[in-house]
Amino acid sequence: MPKQLHVNLFEMNCVSHIIHGLWVHPDNNRHRFNDIEYWIELAKLLEAGTFDGVFIADVIGTYDQFRQGPETAIREGMQIPSNDPLLIIPAMASVTKNLGFGVTFSTSYEPPFAFARRMSTLDHLTKGRVAWNIVTSYLPNAARNFGLDDEIPHDQRYQLADEYLDVLYKLWEGSWDDDAVQVDRKNRIYADPAKVRYINHVSNNYKVAGPHLCEPSRQRTPLLFQATGSSAGIEFAGRHAEAIFTGGSSAEEVQRNINGIREKAKAHGRDPAGIKFFVGASVIVAPTNEEVEEKLKTFHELHSVDAALVHLQSSVDLTLYPRETKLKEIIPENDQSWGLRWADSEETVGGLLDKFRFRQDRFFVAGTPTHVADTIEKWLDEDGIDGINLIQYLSYGTAKDFIELVVPELRRRGRFREKYADGETLRERFFGQGHARLPDDHYAARYRNPENLHAASEPLPLAQSREVKV
Repeated sequence: MPKQLHVNLFEMNCVSHIIHGLWVHPDNNRHRFNDIEYWIELAKLLEAGTFDGVFIADVIGTYDQFRQGPETAIREGMQIPSNDPLLIIPAMASVTKNLGFGVTFSTSYEPPFAFARRMSTLDHLTKGRVAWNIVTSYLPNAARNFGLDDEIPHDQRYQLADEYLDVLYKLWEGSWDDDAVQVDRKNRIYADPAKVRYINHVSNNYKVAGPHLCEPSRQRTPLLFQATGSSAGIEFAGRHAEAIFTGGSSAEEVQRNINGIREKAKAHGRDPAGIKFFVGASVIVAPTNEEVEEKLKTFHELHSVDAALVHLQSSVDLTLYPRETKLKEIIPENDQSWGLRWADSEETVGGLLDKFRFRQDRFFVAGTPTHVADTIEKWLDEDGIDGINLIQYLSYGTAKDFIELVVPELRRRGRFREKYADGETLRERFFGQGHARLPDDHYAARYRNPENLHAASEPLPLAQSREVKV
């Protein structure tokens, strides 16, 4: 059987996510993100197209480095205004039976006990269709929003995240036994107190007594996603992640990234095959090449360079320089804006701005359904990925085009599901029936034994590394 493609729609509860400026397109629905009807319509569309899920990004700060303030971000709607991603999931779940929901939440600033409760609630309400994208937050403004003067250093954030998950695993996996809930009306016992316990986690970072307030949900621990490119993040992913957002400029680089994470998983006692790999993919498709070119032309015309530079946290306003100016002439050697620090110093301003315009990297494709399907098959077979986060140009146009034009072609090739498996959890969709919970070789599984709840946690060894955003 050929490998089948997993597909999530890449979303964010805001006006402009990562395709900059296209909210002004007359066919775009981005301005409706505050309306519950927008999310309900989207969920129905994706379920009809048998997508794996909708993956919702998030930030908890403002991009305010470009032009030394948030004004450009606010004017462009560049991830501000932005709403809580968790709160739209129940609305979408209520009108679907199979669609999954991946939600982003940061481990750096909010206590683990409250988050554990919210995620268990979502896992109950969705009947096991929820995933968590683990992030540690990277915007300086996010730190200031939660009472800190500046960001927690990169690798320290991962150390905190490791213990944060330790607390969550104790609550999700160990605080309640599988058979704790009795619903015994005759003897008036809803749950057996002997099968529910405190976790009593105590450290310099967290002090959590428990017990978990939620009874066990179908997955207990939600499916665990992570995006990473740093050595600290890869070490963390090797212990925790079940699905990874990765990338690379060539098949060899992508495979090298995948193999590196699998080796880390193996070092943590896990089955290296127990991780799925996703990339952010840009797909522009139409029935004819002429229609594809017309879409590209329109999207190019509406693209916002200012919004792209905001998203890059650029410390230099490239729009002030002639296009032929070389970057080495204007960007300081110690520049720390993550969008510029790895740029080729011999690159010109115009060349770099053109690259920002459309994310035309290895995982960009524009063409007819046959061409798009050919390219996706190469991603699956040559790069070794398992799925894509489909980047939106238009809501709902991008998803509709993929469903109406690409999905039928992939199905003809055996590359996309014909239908959902009734009643499966999101983890089972990725790893097969009967795998609703984390496998026994995962670090979290140790807390299913109550005797391990109060044992000292094993700190994650993290080498110093610079941050890489994927």
